[in-house]
Amino acid sequence: MESEGCRVAFEKGGVFLHTSAKRHPDQDSLIPGVIRILEKGSEQLLQWTPLEEGGDVAQIVFSKKEPPGTAEEEPFDPGYEPDWAVISTVRPHRPQEEPPGSVPPPSPRAQWAFTLSLSELQSIRRSRPGLGWSYLIFISRDSGSLPALHFHRGGSKALLRALCKYLILAISPKDSRLYLVCSHDSYALSHAFDELQLFDDNSSNLVSRFLQDPYTATFGGFSKVTSFFRGALNPEAGTPLRPPGAAATSLEDEPGFEVITCQVQLGPRPAVCREAPVTEQEWEQHLDPEGRITHLDGLKRRIFAGGLSPALRKEAWKFLLGYYSWESSSEENRAQARRRTDEYFRMKLQWKSVSEEQERRNSLLRGYRSLIERDVSRTDRSNSFFWGSENPALVLLHDVLMTYCVYNFDLGYVQGMSDLLSPILYVTQNEVDAFWCFAGFMELVHHNFEESQESMKRQPQLGLLLRVLDPPLCDFLDSKESGSLCFCFRWLLIWFKREFAFEDVLQLWEVLWTGLPCPSFHLLVACGILDAEREALMNSGFGFSEILKHINELTMKMSVEETLSRAEALYRQLAASPELPRNVQELLGLGGPAGGSPPATPPQPLSPGQAPELELMGSVSPPQPDSSIEILPTEEPPQLGAPHPEPDAGVHPPLPPLHTALWGGEGCLLRGSRGRWAQTLFPGCTWVLLPAP
Repeated sequence: MESEGCRVAFEKGGVFLHTSAKRHPDQDSLIPGVIRILEKGSEQLLQWTPLEEGGDVAQIVFSKKEPPGTAEEEPFDPGYEPDWAVISTVRPHRPQEEPPGSVPPPSPRAQWAFTLSLSELQSIRRSRPGLGWSYLIFISRDSGSLPALHFHRGGSKALLRALCKYLILAISPKDSRLYLVCSHDSYALSHAFDELQLFDDNSSNLVSRFLQDPYTATFGGFSKVTSFFRGALNPEAGTPLRPPGAAATSLEDEPGFEVITCQVQLGPRPAVCREAPVTEQEWEQHLDPEGRITHLDGLKRRIFAGGLSPALRKEAWKFLLGYYSWESSSEENRAQARRRTDEYFRMKLQWKSVSEEQERRNSLLRGYRSLIERDVSRTDRSNSFFWGSENPALVLLHDVLMTYCVYNFDLGYVQGMSDLLSPILYVTQNEVDAFWCFAGFMELVHHNFEESQESMKRQPQLGLLLRVLDPPLCDFLDSKESGSLCFCFRWLLIWFKREFAFEDVLQLWEVLWTGLPCPSFHLLVACGILDAEREALMNSGFGFSEILKHINELTMKMSVEETLSRAEALYRQLAASPELPRNVQELLGLGGPAGGSPPATPPQPLSPGQAPELELMGSVSPPQPDSSIEILPTEEPPQLGAPHPEPDAGVHPPLPPLHTALWGGEGCLLRGSRGRWAQTLFPGCTWVLLPAP
């Protein structure tokens, strides 16, 4: 919509400016307003304006043009990724319009309004995902930090996607919550094209088309260059030059085009059948006369392939969880158990001996006790082992968790730990054994429960695997605002404890505890669940809330045998592919760097659809949306005229040797959506964008 020579490119209500950084009882410290991106000629502006006193967030001055007869509401975007999202269906009340010509009374809120040119934007700081309302802090080159804008109705991701149409956002290598801003320098691109004299149409128009549709503009524009150099380097081939003005509009229109893609070509998925559980007799065959485990690798492979018989779990879980040593004799393990028993009761006595008066002055211990008592009262109460209010198993559950707070002061107790302990206590039926097995389990998953939730921030690793396995499913989830896989948070947090029946969880966990075929096999289990529901999701027309509802309704309806078979088949399918990206190989334990620490990773630019709620973890590349490009730093550029290195025939089809390469200065390759490399090739030559000198 045009207003005073400005076109509104983006608009979002429910954006509150907090005038006080501290908690303030005065509601005036929260000022509702509207955030907009305005296009004014060749300049783009970021504007936040407060609403008038008594106004509603939905009451905004500008509104996007809508076709006649449409009144579709913008989809709800929570702006963060909680475990269980609450989808609001309440529509904002739209007051009646003021009569034309009325002038609103002056308001003290107007002093907080600001307008900032995007060319003056230096960086953007965002909030930690999942901690209340998301907020953004815009930092100007001249004025410093502007007041934080809190998105009470969501939309922070949508705003950043809109900004990526005009800016390049790169995650700071020192702070993953800070985005460095680089502007699209259209003049530099235009000037570079003009200097090279490669295009007979207007370079400015070419750049504009490139930013809007990088594929068509890149391949269409460079098709003429390809034709020219094919004829110059191979005159005997007689390839005619394309006449002026006859630019190619598709890859098929231009002979000699070849697009190098990073999409992995996976082979057929093998069929996997689960084996029978390991029995007590088979277990005893792996014991030497002194009770030491022999042929450990083979035993672990059997546990992975079939699990354990119920009668064997009480003994075998002590080995799987590190309470007993695989290399120790039976007598050595019994001595270890006696020492651990003494240690456990010494720790238990520490909190048992705290008087009520002491506890009144110990808010941390008091808080742990309150939280544990509340969680114990509702953990697995449908299981007969935990029935009844006077059940001694509940007392043991409480005491083990309280003792763990003493054992691990730094972590203490976090909601969800009771879900991990209850199956262990059910199997061992012994307080001391349950405690040390639980402590061993927590060594595997304690990062999930730390305040920083470092392991849960690696959830993009699940998205990475899923994108390699099933790009169309990832694209579908992206289109439904579900690409963050937030509905998988609970799966990974407590290892599918609430997704399968209790007995199935016992089998699933003992399989995962083997560490086979890789430590990240639980991610493949999640991929297996999504793969099983692929058709139901993609053919249903579900939106975000329906996808979340469908995933939640899978609880207690899935077969653990089928899920484990599918997950193992996915692993074998990936392991058989010779073209897996290195970060996927490292994730699956299939290989890694030859040695030493990997080089420091420079800031990775974000494309318009990359949700800022995703953390960039090491070399894991976040998923790319459809119409995006990503500027990637290149390797050390070769000297002008130097021969191009021969391509790896195991990765790309062999190409004729290169005799001349065109490269300039700080070159950059273009990567398109879903890992496609937008490279224009004539015999063996790679084109790069060149900035103006």
